[in-house]
Amino acid sequence: MLDTLQKVFGFQEFRSNQEAIIKNIIDKRDVFAVMPTGGGKSLCYQLPAKILKGTVVVISPLISLMKDQVDAVLENGITAAFINSSIGKKEMAAVFNKLRSHLLELLYIAPERFAMQDFIETLKEIPIALFAIDEAHCISEWGHDFRPDYLSLSNITKTFPGVPVAAFTATATTKVQNDIITKLSLRSPFLVRASFNRPNLFYQVKRKNELLSQILEFLRAHPGESGIIYRTTRDDVSYLADTLSRHGIKALPYHAGLTQKARKANQESFSRDEASVIAATIAFGMGIDKSNVRFVIHADMPKNIEGYYQETGRAGRDGAPANCIFFFSRGDIPRLRYFIDQISDDKERAIAMEKLNQTVRYASHNVCRRRQLLEYFGETYGNENCGACDICGDIVERIDVTIDAQILMSAISRTGQRFGIGHVIDIVTGVNTKRIRNLEHDKIKTYGAGSHKNKNHWSFIVNELLAQDVIYQDGDRYPVLKLSEKGRKILFGKEKISALKREETKRSIATKPHLSPIMRPFLKGSAPSERDWLMSSRCPRI
Repeated sequence: MLDTLQKVFGFQEFRSNQEAIIKNIIDKRDVFAVMPTGGGKSLCYQLPAKILKGTVVVISPLISLMKDQVDAVLENGITAAFINSSIGKKEMAAVFNKLRSHLLELLYIAPERFAMQDFIETLKEIPIALFAIDEAHCISEWGHDFRPDYLSLSNITKTFPGVPVAAFTATATTKVQNDIITKLSLRSPFLVRASFNRPNLFYQVKRKNELLSQILEFLRAHPGESGIIYRTTRDDVSYLADTLSRHGIKALPYHAGLTQKARKANQESFSRDEASVIAATIAFGMGIDKSNVRFVIHADMPKNIEGYYQETGRAGRDGAPANCIFFFSRGDIPRLRYFIDQISDDKERAIAMEKLNQTVRYASHNVCRRRQLLEYFGETYGNENCGACDICGDIVERIDVTIDAQILMSAISRTGQRFGIGHVIDIVTGVNTKRIRNLEHDKIKTYGAGSHKNKNHWSFIVNELLAQDVIYQDGDRYPVLKLSEKGRKILFGKEKISALKREETKRSIATKPHLSPIMRPFLKGSAPSERDWLMSSRCPRI
């Protein structure tokens, strides 16, 4: 293995996890590996292609990358080819002739090819060394990029029982991981979950204001650097690329509305540093095999955390520092909700909506971006300050929410920490329900203390307190809110808590005049200091 690594690929040593994965593949064991973008997944099936007898079949949806990968392995002396919609009949026939003649060590195919019975029959006639499935999350309905074409891959282990299967993905929660293993019927696979931490990436969320001006300001501060800018629609991509070009920045578009020839030419120009910026749609997957991408900008809201993480992972693959900027506006939410509403399957639609809400929470909370990303994928980040995000770098605009936090926590405490989010918010906003009256929660001191603000605001405060571990949910089916030790310190005025400043909405402006009797005396003049509030009889203290 090491001899092949050095002589064929020119590397002196394996990266983390590569050696163990390759060893298990050579031993004909199934493998499931979660490795971040740039972690060296391709070597894990390319090296076995040189060692094992037979053809390694790689299944990937990234058609745009297949030719580049084939060209690269051909230079390393590996006989390889690809079959997808980009090649003509004559070229495809030549590949099949090589395949039937046992002349291919490595074959790349698109997932829909595996659904064709005649192709399966062809594979049955030749020795197959390994099936490598890239972007394996596409087979899971819980994954961020579910593709029905991938479902046909569930037949691999039945049709080719003696051939090992290795599934790779850069983004998979443990739930998605288990679903992939089940759908592919992997047989006691060797499991790898590499760290999702990319310490060289700087994560930042900026409030979207004058977007074009904000992008131009960033690009002018980073002249000549290579980067990717993601937008939601084709029109937005084309407009952005044209605008940047008019301002002297070499930018090219990439989306499904372009011809295959144009997409290929634009991607190659970017890869060769002939264009410094490529603008692309989020929905149209673009494989980028380029190590010196210095920034990734999400000019519109990503649909989910998995996609966001994978797309930001295209930055800094050379290990040098890189910027990941997310321009956030709640105005983007209705557009994404429109697309989600078009999903016909109720379960898929609910999953997509929850994933969107998770993205909003990521952008909204005053919590280390890195910690949020890692925790999403089930990884614990031990440091208090990552030193490489806008939250930890203290370059965000914060507001003090200590009083609102105390109002909520007082309601939680005064009701015995036995109720869920909805009921606590009803108490705080002074909702007159039969349940509240029967429980006599309309008589506690905190009832109606937050009626001067709408429920959306209090939901935001609850989510912020949960994110900052000030409160926590206990119980699975009917979770109730409870105070943490940190929360008790804030409730009793020993600590403060801040949140990221939110966008002002018309609804919240309209509700300002409707103040609760508790807050009205304080808001006639200047806002009280926290000490005055805490010392007053109106403070919702225990």
